[in-house]
Amino acid sequence: MRPQQRVLVVDDDDGVRTSVTWALEADGFEVESVNNGLAAMESINANPPALVVLDLSLPGLGGLDILRRLRTTDRCSNSRPIPVIVLSGRDSETDRIIGLDLGADDYLVKPFSTGELAARARSVLRRSGIDAAAGRQFSPRGDGVETDRESRQVWVDGEPIEVAAKEFDLLAYFVDHPKRACTRHELLSAVWSSHDGWQTEATVTEHVYRLRLKIEIDPQRPQRLRTVRSVGYRWDG
Repeated sequence: MRPQQRVLVVDDDDGVRTSVTWALEADGFEVESVNNGLAAMESINANPPALVVLDLSLPGLGGLDILRRLRTTDRCSNSRPIPVIVLSGRDSETDRIIGLDLGADDYLVKPFSTGELAARARSVLRRSGIDAAAGRQFSPRGDGVETDRESRQVWVDGEPIEVAAKEFDLLAYFVDHPKRACTRHELLSAVWSSHDGWQTEATVTEHVYRLRLKIEIDPQRPQRLRTVRSVGYRWDG
């Protein structure tokens, strides 16, 4: 049995908090739940959890504001980002992209299956290198590109660069699978724990574009992260 990992559930709906708490506790997590954004930030600052399950529609300090504060703190302190799964009644692609671009690790639309949420929580923690069974993560290196899983830092030709949380996850996946053509569908599944039934492949395209701006000498003629026509992308380092 894995050691208990603490999850903070933030939702102003008593029923949602109760059902999510039961599901996560049944899956072996320790759960704290709060019903507003200020209480969430107080809890996070006092005792950072392994994972935050965050509703967007909160009274006072909203979910996007909390996510923005968390990612700003990550950049300033250079600490490991706290993984965040967003819960939302907003089902539009625009809302999903905003949440993911702000640094959410996953996005689940209400109503949802609590079993699926528990599975996504395990997946996000594994990808973030926080799974207790995984221990410290290795630091894979490509030709001129180094990614450190423990600090979630990236160096290009010896120089540190800043990347968003999901950009790091995507880059790490490519570096882990060199010289192999990866489809956008595969990347949605592996990096976002998603599929094109609820999140379009344009999300992958946009994140690849942003990565290229940061890791390529000439983003218009990429040499490291190449496009494989009619398939997806290939990491050539």
